[in-house]
Amino acid sequence: MILINLLPHREEKRRQRKRAYFVGLVASALAGVLAVGVWYSALEQMASAQESRNAFLQAEIARLDTQIKDIATLRAEIDALNARKKAVEDLQNDRNVPVYLLNELVQQTPEGVFLTSIRQNGQVVSITGVAQTNERVSEFLRNALYNSTWLERPDLVEIKASNVAVGARDQRRLFDFSMRVTIKRQQAAAPGVPASGAAPATAAAPVKAS
Repeated sequence: MILINLLPHREEKRRQRKRAYFVGLVASALAGVLAVGVWYSALEQMASAQESRNAFLQAEIARLDTQIKDIATLRAEIDALNARKKAVEDLQNDRNVPVYLLNELVQQTPEGVFLTSIRQNGQVVSITGVAQTNERVSEFLRNALYNSTWLERPDLVEIKASNVAVGARDQRRLFDFSMRVTIKRQQAAAPGVPASGAAPATAAAPVKAS
């Protein structure tokens, strides 16, 4: 007995192609979902790793900020200690300044000049005195400017002539003067060693401090 399929073979092929198409479509969708899931999982892992790195960096930054604050505090303490050290050194240097000042004035005061008053205000010294001539005062200023290791920046404030009685009838013409001079800041010296420029007092013109 011979069986004859009377159904159109084209319709059957069309249904097969449609079935294959849907199967491929479903397979593609499943593959796409799987790829998206894998990619999403990878992104989650990367995000988690990045968050861990960010947390580590933030912790390190906080630790470094603390260290920086500690360093700033230490620097402030060091600066304060250096300031105190300098103050102590300045006091140590200034302790003997009056002695060195008087000794320097004795050495730099020329003959014919008599000092009547010496007043110190910080590093500035005001001096008044009497000189036999103007040239003696000029020599005193030059000595203080060029020859002294303790004095600098001499400044003549005033000079005026005056007559001084010598004996019963005679008068002598002298010059009253006032000047300012600055004391040089000397480096600290070792214990028992005079500061630079200090030398033993030698005979010179009389000096009278007020």
